[in-house]
Amino acid sequence: MMDSLVLTREQSRRVDQLAVDELGFTGLVLMENAGRGVADVLCRLGIAGPVVVCCGKGNNAGDGFVLARHLDLRGYAVRVLLWATPEELVGDAAANYRILAKGDVPIEVFGAIHDPARLSNLLAGAAWIVDALRGTGARCEPRPPLNAVIEQLNAAAAPKLAVDLPSGLDCDTGRPAQHTTRAVETCTFLAAKSGFQTPEAAPYVGRLHVLDIGVPRSVVERVVRRTS
Repeated sequence: MMDSLVLTREQSRRVDQLAVDELGFTGLVLMENAGRGVADVLCRLGIAGPVVVCCGKGNNAGDGFVLARHLDLRGYAVRVLLWATPEELVGDAAANYRILAKGDVPIEVFGAIHDPARLSNLLAGAAWIVDALRGTGARCEPRPPLNAVIEQLNAAAAPKLAVDLPSGLDCDTGRPAQHTTRAVETCTFLAAKSGFQTPEAAPYVGRLHVLDIGVPRSVVERVVRRTS
């Protein structure tokens, strides 16, 4: 855990790059550690019903796929909602989608469509809604259909947990977009993001959990020293 450190978007990217290039990690290992870490947090918080994991098409979605697999392994009811087509997924996210798709976890593919009635049915009875729609690389206002999806998720009764950051929040400035997930819990990786420190980010981040993904603290500290 690196609670005393704060990273920008670019510093987070640099740590990931060093972990792969210098330490020999693979992106799959880092993603596995991230998703499993979020599963650990959810289990500690308590799961009293189905978990709905909402995914986009980037690495944040890959973390969500890993999370869903680990919840299923632990015997929890989980379903994945995907706002992309499987063909759009690339790299480690695509690999983890393929692994997940070979198991028994239900996957509902929305693609580029917002279907409010279908989404409402899939959210019914959820104990948790997980936001794995957009990662730290996103800077702009969520585009359709994610803007409408985020609004509907916010209106749902179940508490929201954000993976890495709430979708719509700028991780550097802490400024929320017009459509930003209101999470009660946020699981971020490596270190808190600089934007999380701002008062305007607090209603969206909720309680922050900083999870390690196996990268040595010395690497994170080195990046912070060199780029601050």
